[in-house]
Amino acid sequence: MLNEQKIKKMRKLAAYESGKGREDLSISNYYRSDYIGLALIKNFFITTIAYALLLAVYFGYKSEYMMDNLHKMDLFSLGLKIIIIYIVLLVAYSILTYIYCSVKYRSAQKGVEEYYRELGQLEKIYDREEKRAGRLTGRRKGT
Repeated sequence: MLNEQKIKKMRKLAAYESGKGREDLSISNYYRSDYIGLALIKNFFITTIAYALLLAVYFGYKSEYMMDNLHKMDLFSLGLKIIIIYIVLLVAYSILTYIYCSVKYRSAQKGVEEYYRELGQLEKIYDREEKRAGRLTGRRKGT
């Protein structure tokens, strides 16, 4: 006999596992601090590479001006500005990454908790069916 409640739970669990749950379950394998730390490390490298590319494009665009006026420029203050902008950019993106990953981790944990709650309910359904089947056939658990 098919149990509609069991089928609905199984369908819901399978949909979660193949959709949003795939990411949630992989996120929940990490401790919160490890997940956020890994994201911040990725953020550092991505921000550094992006900033270097932006600087290359900017200086490529201004290369003629730079070559004509290089002897007049204060290179120390230019270098200081570049470093300060990089630090501000890195801090801003790091804060945004921390907030985003914290929210994402919390959401994943809630999703996984609901998933495990649903699995527990499905297990109870199976246990009830097993007990019912055992009573009908006269079998007992453990014999």
